[in-house]
Amino acid sequence: MATLQYPNFPKANVLVLGSNTVQALLPSTLISQADALLEAHRLEDVTDLAEQQRKRLQSMLNVDRHDLDELRYVNQRLGFQCFQETLFEDAGNRLYEGELDPRVLISYYPELRGELFREDETVDVMAGVAEHMPLEDSVDDIRTTRRTLRQTRARRPPTVELRNILNMAARDMLESYLRKWRQKLAVEAATPQSQAVVDTVLAKLHVNTGKLSELYNLIDQPNAIVLSELETELVKSRHINALCKLYQQRSDDTKLLETWSRLVEGEWIDPDVQDPLSRIFDLLGERKDRSLIKHWMPCMWATAQWNEKLLMTTMSSKRKAEDDRLLLQEIQEANPEAGAQLLEHLVIHRRSTDPALHTQLAVTYLEQLLSCLADESTSKLWRAKAASYASGRSDTPFISYFASTTPDSEHKRTRLKTVLFLQGSTLYEPEAIRTRLSPHAKLLKLELAILEGKLGNHRSALSILVHDMNDSTSAEAYCTLGGEVVPAKTAQAIGERAGLQPWAALVIPLAAPGKPVKPGAGLMKRTKTVDDDVKKDLVMILLEVYMSGGEATADRTAQLLNSQAMNLDVVDVISMIPPEWPLRILSTFVTRSLRRTLHAHHEGQIVKAISQGQNLAVAEQSWEIIREQGAIVEEPLEDEEEDAIGEKLGLDLGERVHGEPASFNEKVALHAADFQPDDEGDGGVVDINVSPEENGLLASSPDSDVESVA
Repeated sequence: MATLQYPNFPKANVLVLGSNTVQALLPSTLISQADALLEAHRLEDVTDLAEQQRKRLQSMLNVDRHDLDELRYVNQRLGFQCFQETLFEDAGNRLYEGELDPRVLISYYPELRGELFREDETVDVMAGVAEHMPLEDSVDDIRTTRRTLRQTRARRPPTVELRNILNMAARDMLESYLRKWRQKLAVEAATPQSQAVVDTVLAKLHVNTGKLSELYNLIDQPNAIVLSELETELVKSRHINALCKLYQQRSDDTKLLETWSRLVEGEWIDPDVQDPLSRIFDLLGERKDRSLIKHWMPCMWATAQWNEKLLMTTMSSKRKAEDDRLLLQEIQEANPEAGAQLLEHLVIHRRSTDPALHTQLAVTYLEQLLSCLADESTSKLWRAKAASYASGRSDTPFISYFASTTPDSEHKRTRLKTVLFLQGSTLYEPEAIRTRLSPHAKLLKLELAILEGKLGNHRSALSILVHDMNDSTSAEAYCTLGGEVVPAKTAQAIGERAGLQPWAALVIPLAAPGKPVKPGAGLMKRTKTVDDDVKKDLVMILLEVYMSGGEATADRTAQLLNSQAMNLDVVDVISMIPPEWPLRILSTFVTRSLRRTLHAHHEGQIVKAISQGQNLAVAEQSWEIIREQGAIVEEPLEDEEEDAIGEKLGLDLGERVHGEPASFNEKVALHAADFQPDDEGDGGVVDINVSPEENGLLASSPDSDVESVA
């Protein structure tokens, strides 16, 4: 593994020249002294010699490279000698002082070396050092050889305890050695390979010795760890958190997600990794990589919560609708179950306004509902609930009765979601859904009533509620709310009880029933009241439905008449009541209707009288103001009125056109008292000369104060 690097020859200061020879007086060099001491196995003396040389060189300002190489040689020779003697601590110190390449020492630890470097790679080593390096292939062989030799001399059997002690000492030495080298490489230029070897082997040592704090400290700092060499060690020791940190540093999202998924599935265990499921969702949400999401969303996850939470957290609100539809199609092709989860997320949580997605989700819910009915126990339970409710008389809507009395199960949750969505969404095609639902209408009457209401078939919807389900409460609410089978308050209570708030939020007061909703209309559009005409029409339809039930629904009819009297016309109602019904059914309704009509008549008279009085008061207050402003009053005069007024004002009406309006300047009349009349005239009258024009209009004299009328 090593190539030889020979040290420099010693220098002679004294030469002796002969006739045929040249002799040199060579001083005793550091290397020769160290070799002699090592041959005599005087390791402590070699250590002292090396320390003296080190101190001497440190005191010098300029140090010759030859002197440094000699000191390095001595330390390396001494280090390998200690290494062979299993004096691992001293060996590590000397080899570090000798600046031995870490790869040379690591080569004696094949279990730690791995594939970091090949056997045919070369490292520069001094010739004298290479000759005295241990011939064993590994440190374990060195330990075995030395232990066997010592036990043979002491005539003692080998012990496992001694082997473990030597093993720990060898690894501690290597760990200390690599730490020093890592600190040295941090301030000196080093090849990437050397840095990678030191960091990787040091991390392996931390893993094997269980020093997690040192391992995390190494990982958190800038490092050149070869991840492929460390993965197996981390998995074996169950230090998955450290492995995840390394994946994160290298932005290896694929392996990071795979590691977290194995933790969630229980294949790997590491308590240091908190909530790996949320980490998966957060990472996918940050990356927003469609290919990555596509790979993981339909994957082989064991629990349904994976898909549900992933869909809720990875779909950014800023994504385009086209991207969502493409992703949905890809997921549905890969995994229909995951595709259904994504579809539900887009419509319910993302509030998509795509009618196609709403129709697709309605079909999905219906298919799930039909699969629930395929279970015999579920169908029997639902049939029993419907029969129990229809056999009695309750003021509670059927949906509330079903939600409160049915045991919690996935089947119950599926039906509640379906009912809330069918009632709340206004964008799906109810005709297509009703066609699919019709074969199972006997068990799904509530859903059928909702669809009939969406289509504007109010009589059919009310007939189902009244005659098939005996749910008069929902029928009357249907009329009051303008076509909703499930009121908003009921939906809210169900959502809070069953944890279906997003679905319950869809059920709100809508616009007039039966009217098509424009594509793209908002799901959360609210209207505070229902149109009175629509409400009256629905109440009349419900009244007809009640009456079609005969005397069995007579009491319900009476209650409806009394509660909705203001929305019903008494004449229309009386004409609809069958002659054989008892009078008591109508007595209260007719009495209240007559009383309300009389009250409205009297109230109108009072309002009219008050209005007339107010008009007179206003006219009286404004009369003087109008006169002071000099208003001109123009009125068409009748023949008799013209003559009377003409005589009073002294006008020659024979000269004017018959039927034309006369002009009066009330301002002149107001100041008549200040005017001094002639002997022929009346003191309270002003003569006004009027002559007809070609257009039939009157004009005042140029000398008068009367304004002309054009």
